[in-house]
Amino acid sequence: MLVWFLPLFLFFLMIGLPVFFGLLAAPGIVLWLNGQERDLALLYRNVYNGMDSFPLMAIPFFMLAGELMNRGGITMRLVEFSQSMMGHLRGGLAHVNILSSMLFAGLSGSAVADTSALGSMLVPAMEKNGYSRRFAAAITAASSVIGPIIPPSGIMIIYAYVMGESVAALFLAGIVPGVLVGLGLMAMTVVMANRYNFPVASERANWPARGKSFLRAFFPLMTPVIILGGILGGVFTPTEASAVAAAYALFVSLFILRSMTLRDLPAAFTRAAITSSVVLLLVGAAMAFKTVVSLSHTPEMLAEMILGLSQNPLMLLFLINILLFIVGMFLDAGPAIIILGPILAPIFTDIGVHPVHFAIIMSVNLTVGLATPPMGLVLFVASSVSGERVETISKAILPFLAVEVLVIFLITYVPSISLAVPRFFGFIQ
Repeated sequence: MLVWFLPLFLFFLMIGLPVFFGLLAAPGIVLWLNGQERDLALLYRNVYNGMDSFPLMAIPFFMLAGELMNRGGITMRLVEFSQSMMGHLRGGLAHVNILSSMLFAGLSGSAVADTSALGSMLVPAMEKNGYSRRFAAAITAASSVIGPIIPPSGIMIIYAYVMGESVAALFLAGIVPGVLVGLGLMAMTVVMANRYNFPVASERANWPARGKSFLRAFFPLMTPVIILGGILGGVFTPTEASAVAAAYALFVSLFILRSMTLRDLPAAFTRAAITSSVVLLLVGAAMAFKTVVSLSHTPEMLAEMILGLSQNPLMLLFLINILLFIVGMFLDAGPAIIILGPILAPIFTDIGVHPVHFAIIMSVNLTVGLATPPMGLVLFVASSVSGERVETISKAILPFLAVEVLVIFLITYVPSISLAVPRFFGFIQ
């Protein structure tokens, strides 16, 4: 009877119950009906235990760093630098949007922060430049999924916490896939720009102008260098790196760029605290949910079912990508990783898939789900920023989703894309 918590959980999602409550209510009801009061107490106690973790402290610090940089006007400097490099191309502002997302990814690691920060700035600018509002919203949403792929990445911190992997290895493994997603979106933009005669944003900037815009963006661009350099050099742990990133963002905004004042800090801290609390509550609920998953022996049953479909690793990887893509349409990446990671990862490591490789397959796939209809979170954020309906953005985003799915399969079947960088730095064999 215990396995009925999964259909009940899906039912709660379909009727619109928030994920946090669904993760606790579904197994709680089944355990109560099953007379397992001791396990019911364990379920709700594990909500706190799931959040009580030193590695997870990295999430609120990275959220705070992104919020400080956004409120400090640093996003504008990244956009100006991107425009000086790519604004002269046909469809220049679309390229600027994508490149800005790639640069912003190194600051916050959040798709939602990317969509709200860049969307509020670039969607009106693109509309004024001659783009349709729905296209501007769609390219903003599509490019924002790069945020959790290029380090630092909140979902990779969660995956490493749940599966006992190295955060540094996952960060390094996400660099090339994240860049590939960005280049793929740019290639699609080139095709669409030539077909639909997109406007040119600005004249080609000369190198002195580019150098000037680079200097204005220099200190923000140093953030990922400090984070990765400190981790790789053994100076600090990923959690300590997140605190350093937040302190660096505060110092740069207040004293170097002077784009913030002390009066701006309460709002930034409050916003970061609210965002972090949502993520950590979901992590705690998902870890409690994971307890019931193990009690019900669902992983073993699912493993038997998956291996019964095929013994061919290539076919199994294809099927699991389809499964993850569907899951990503309805469930946020963090809870999906905590629920499915312990179930799926052992199956694929047993058939020879490297643990870090599978982590990237899962993380990228579920991240793309953030921009996938009908429940993709960044679609709703892009809708609120642009004023366009989710349905119209969903139609406009389809060509870019096709590119991202192609990149997912490329990552899946070419392991060196994910493993080359962490292997070069000696984090994996």
